[in-house]
Amino acid sequence: MNQSNILEVRGLQKNFGKVQALKRIDLTLKPGEVLGFIGPNGAGKSTTIRTILGLIKASSGEVRVFGEDAWQSAVKIHQQLAYVPGDVYLWPNLTGGQTIDLLLKLAKQTHNAKTDALIKLFALDTSKKNRTYSKGNRQKVALIAALSADVPLYIFDEPTSGLDPLNEVIFQEQVADLKAQGKSVLLSSHILSEVEKMGDKIAIIRAGEIIESGSLLEMQHLTRSQVAVTTEMSLVDLKQQTGVHQVKFKDEHYRQAAFSVDSEVMQDLMTYLGAHRIQSLKVTPPTLEDLFLRYYGTETTQDEVR
Repeated sequence: MNQSNILEVRGLQKNFGKVQALKRIDLTLKPGEVLGFIGPNGAGKSTTIRTILGLIKASSGEVRVFGEDAWQSAVKIHQQLAYVPGDVYLWPNLTGGQTIDLLLKLAKQTHNAKTDALIKLFALDTSKKNRTYSKGNRQKVALIAALSADVPLYIFDEPTSGLDPLNEVIFQEQVADLKAQGKSVLLSSHILSEVEKMGDKIAIIRAGEIIESGSLLEMQHLTRSQVAVTTEMSLVDLKQQTGVHQVKFKDEHYRQAAFSVDSEVMQDLMTYLGAHRIQSLKVTPPTLEDLFLRYYGTETTQDEVR
């Protein structure tokens, strides 16, 4: 284990009876990094996070947070992290303000100027009792308490569930601020645009297995860029070019085309197009969604467990 890592997961496996929920999960989080942990509901994200938090014991493998064993040192570790689950349940008879203060006290933190600023930013009426809150407002209570805490690690499991788009943006800005302060963030989500905006590194989980990990830039070679081009000369042989796919011509002279191209042949393609005298060119780089759909398509498997 590298002691400089905030979080290190190696060969993590978790079985529930005969069901293998997690299969040799490897994750690493360094100081000041945001790790986007993505996959649909049921892929194993929450099970992984609960193991990192020491709430459930791994069947095998090693999970260390701040260099400590996640299961054996759970109490010590929890003093240095803030956690927000996707489904927040609060004491029904307490107000939002009382709950924020209680959550901070339990974490050995205090209500501070940042707490007040966050309450204002998220436009939360803290005088109302929790039982009157919508799911989004319950989420705000947990987020305000977590973001108020001054700790080195923040773990968010589907944190924007129930929030409106404006509050999602506020959350994204807060994560950017944490990163600027050198804090580490593990962000579990199935919202691809959310992870793409904030994540330094990305790990994709499917049916309890990490199927791809790295920075988005590192993984873009696995997807295809979209190209729209107009040339002076005919591109009639475009379909025969290596790494070019889904060619659609927009005119009868084969001078306007839209297609996808493998990233590793982009330089050769530009040479080919240049020889045909480019008039206009638009290249759209691959997105996280492209990579995600490469593995998932439109369906998930029945044996995926949350």
